Amino acid sequence: MKILLTGNTGQVGYELERTLQGLGEVVAVDRSVMDLSDLDQVRDVIRRVKPGLIVNPAAYTAVDKAESEPELAHRINAGAPAVMAEEGLKLGAKLVHYSTDYVFPGNDPSARKENDATGPINVYGASKLAGEQAIVASGIPHLIFRTSWVYGMRGKNFLLTMLRLAKERDELRVVADQHGAPTWSRTIADTTALILAQAHAGGADWWQQKGGIYHLSSQGQTTWFEFTQAIIEQAGIECRLLPITTAEYPVPAPRPAYSVMSSQQLMDTFCRLPDWREALRLCMQ
Repeated sequence: MKILLTGNTGQVGYELERTLQGLGEVVAVDRSVMDLSDLDQVRDVIRRVKPGLIVNPAAYTAVDKAESEPELAHRINAGAPAVMAEEGLKLGAKLVHYSTDYVFPGNDPSARKENDATGPINVYGASKLAGEQAIVASGIPHLIFRTSWVYGMRGKNFLLTMLRLAKERDELRVVADQHGAPTWSRTIADTTALILAQAHAGGADWWQQKGGIYHLSSQGQTTWFEFTQAIIEQAGIECRLLPITTAEYPVPAPRPAYSVMSSQQLMDTFCRLPDWREALRLCMQ
């Protein structure tokens, strides 16, 4: 099987390029080859590669900047997946796509399930939800994995930012009233590869029976403040942390107060997911 992997220089794409190797011929492309803001280029690359599987971790992820670039965010997060689904369907391909906890409003302090009502409160979340809807509407066999608070040892993410700031400053003020589940990029990639291996062994009806939307985030929950505490403890850095409210740290894009998702459906169907502290420990080792 030929696998077209987008965004291979990103946090998740970098890990996926490694975990997908045993499943087929991986054609990994970055923005220089497939710019998701150029929908004609997206179409041309798919027609040239002719993949049997498209794996799309690439996205517009600048949550605050999206508020001032809504058209670009929607073109990349909704328009490009729509083209992937359309062209993939013509080829008889399957599509794996990644979405976000931000498709939910975060106003209910209970873990969101896959069929719970969505209601994004920022442009980024709305653009990702539109991408999900375009894929489902296309009819292509698909897996959509909603994940949350993604971090790793590459790229731009909360973990690396806090490590840098904790070394530069004696004190950090961190939001303590937003709840979620930090998820290591390698957990996402490893879980994806394991599920796709099951799909490969599952026969012709597997995608029809088990395809759809799943939540893929680490188990447990925390706040940005507690996540930072765990990070600097693991790193052995001395830095004073002060908890603050969302209101004390104004940003252009509103954030969900409660972003925890239940991944029980994925675990019942496919495999276990680690606790966020367990994954953080392994990542930082």
